[in-house]
Amino acid sequence: MEEQERATADEQVDLGSSHANGTPHDLSAEEAEDRALMEQFLLNPAHDYRNLQYGDTVDGVIMRVDRDEILVDIGSKAEGVVPAREMQSLAAEDRGALRPGDELLVFVVQTEDKEGRAVLSVDKARQEKSWRRLQQSFENNEVIEAKVINYNKGGLLVNLDGVRGFVPSSQVSGISRGPETQKQSDMAKMVGSSMPLKVIEINRNRNRLILSERQAVQEVREGRKDELLTALKEGDVRTGVVTSIADFGAFVDIGGADGLVHLSELSWSRVKHPSEVLKPGDKVRVYILSVDHDRKRIALSIKRTQSEPWSTVNERYQLGQIVEGTITQLASFGAFARIEDGVEGLVHVSEMGDGRIQHPRDVVQEGDVVKARIIRIDSARKRMGLSMRQPGDSGDSAAAAGNEPE
Repeated sequence: MEEQERATADEQVDLGSSHANGTPHDLSAEEAEDRALMEQFLLNPAHDYRNLQYGDTVDGVIMRVDRDEILVDIGSKAEGVVPAREMQSLAAEDRGALRPGDELLVFVVQTEDKEGRAVLSVDKARQEKSWRRLQQSFENNEVIEAKVINYNKGGLLVNLDGVRGFVPSSQVSGISRGPETQKQSDMAKMVGSSMPLKVIEINRNRNRLILSERQAVQEVREGRKDELLTALKEGDVRTGVVTSIADFGAFVDIGGADGLVHLSELSWSRVKHPSEVLKPGDKVRVYILSVDHDRKRIALSIKRTQSEPWSTVNERYQLGQIVEGTITQLASFGAFARIEDGVEGLVHVSEMGDGRIQHPRDVVQEGDVVKARIIRIDSARKRMGLSMRQPGDSGDSAAAAGNEPE
């Protein structure tokens, strides 16, 4: 009995040795070849399965597109599935364009469901990719573009490929600083529009993204301004838009940079304040007076885009002609009257009527419209003498106009 048990044990050892050392005694040549091919396949690193974890973002290949899900090969032991709830960020036309064989970036939501498949998300993958791109934009101080999707009391809400950002109203140039109702109205009008933005705060862990339209616009304008300053030449004529009014002049945007039209360069006629002839939003033609590259300043003129009225004054006016003028300024020796833009004449106090007149204010006030006769024209010196006296009155003569001060 003991001899039988010993013999059986010896047979088991021999059989185990044959399996361990190579091909079993009972394998055919074909089976041995198949086994060798399988071992070669398993040793190839290209056939290693990915050890997926939650949060992994991987590139997959679409295997099948169904109405409620997309089957994706992500190199795992089983295909992954993107359910409908995880691809809501895909527009209908984008989803309809997906085809088997297309690459698709996906986010691992669950490593394995009850069917052994990984649950994937297109929405979270796009969001993760967007966060990374936004972080890079923040670090590189770049200007990005985003669409306004909504607004609240504090500002605008924008969507950046699945990441929601907030633009405070104080960081939007198009929102007024007036009543709250006006702010809400301004923000409502911006919904659906796109705007340039700069990331001013980003915190991935807190899901916090703050942006600024004002800084982006300033950044863009600075770039354009440098280009414009290089291209501008004195004597150029450009079309611009009045952006603001000051006591000393008006600022005009000429395509990326503001230039100043000084009060003296607004019109050939006398102007006391820029608001008399311009308002923000007006389109105007401007002449480039000078460009200061070091200080990045541009001096402009509006009046020099128009013909100088005194150069042709003799073609429009003659001695003895009765004209209508508006009193623009009073002096002790007389009153100045604007005949047309850029052309003023002086009514000397001695030419204001009969009798002795102590001061022009006794007869006229600024803003009055009067009729006067031209008694002197000196286009070279840009002077015109006027008389409110009737022809034939005592003292009425061309010599009377000689009282005009030098």
